[in-house]
Amino acid sequence: MSFDALLFLSFGGPEGPEEVRPFLENVTRGRGVPPERLDEVAEHYLHFGGVSPINRLNEDIMAALRSELDAQGRDLPVYFGNRNWHPMVEDTVARMAGDGVGRALVFATSAWGGYSGCKQYHEDIARARASVGEGAPELVKLRQFFDHPLFVEANADAVRAAFEELGERAGQARLVFTAHSVPLRADDRPGADGRPQWYSRQVAEAARLVAERVGVESYDVVWQSRSGPPQVPWLEPDICDHIEDLHAKGVDAVVVSPIGFVSDHLEVIWDLDNEAEEAARERGMGFARAATAGTDPRFAKMIVELIAEHTDDAPVCKLSELRAAGSTVNGALCAPGCC
Repeated sequence: MSFDALLFLSFGGPEGPEEVRPFLENVTRGRGVPPERLDEVAEHYLHFGGVSPINRLNEDIMAALRSELDAQGRDLPVYFGNRNWHPMVEDTVARMAGDGVGRALVFATSAWGGYSGCKQYHEDIARARASVGEGAPELVKLRQFFDHPLFVEANADAVRAAFEELGERAGQARLVFTAHSVPLRADDRPGADGRPQWYSRQVAEAARLVAERVGVESYDVVWQSRSGPPQVPWLEPDICDHIEDLHAKGVDAVVVSPIGFVSDHLEVIWDLDNEAEEAARERGMGFARAATAGTDPRFAKMIVELIAEHTDDAPVCKLSELRAAGSTVNGALCAPGCC
């Protein structure tokens, strides 16, 4: 099947202090997040000048992607659109229509299923097409990639490098994988295979695959960045609470792999590089945080392999038995009630 372009679809982030609060209001609209929580998160952004690193990192990924496409002789223009901040996906799809794009693939910067990781991107696609109306391009979303060999290998090498950072303490370090927490009721919804806990099962499987390649038999999967009211149960344990528990058990050091994140956006650099590292250092524990996969050259190669599944009927490359889901047309769901 032929395609005219690729839409690189991401979350978005502010580029200055004056953009922080409007951005956070976009992110949390309709979720009932109290203003004081927005104020707290805004302070995290202001700690870094009100600039999220995600936009720059996305630009870096797209530059690597364009180079990889050129190297393979693939003439596929790459457009950039976001869910929550400029360039907004609605504006980008309108520009694509104006440029004569009739059919495009969509790469969403999430490896996962679940509402925020997949279904919401389908909603973004449908909303953007509806805003354009007649003449909107057909948009085909690429599948979830949590178990793609190149994604797993990039994360495994990042974990190895983090162990090396610890030097002599590496032998006593505990490997801890972390991903964004979600409400339990969201994780209980069925996924593409009709079974519940689609998101957390995928995170657990990716962690297993990475640990297996690193040669670590015992490890932990924990969560971070919860933002809901305290009376609503979310996936636990929290990374900082877990570090405290590990210290109580005599663990000397931790290697933290942010397996749930493609790029070092604010929830990585604040929740891990500040709060989690501080929790470890205060207890005299060694701490090393593995890099996210997006800056690894294999990440762009992976995107091109996902593209080839549609353009060249290339085989689906995956390492787990979980279904390869998330690829639909024009924002349709994988299955009724999915995620």
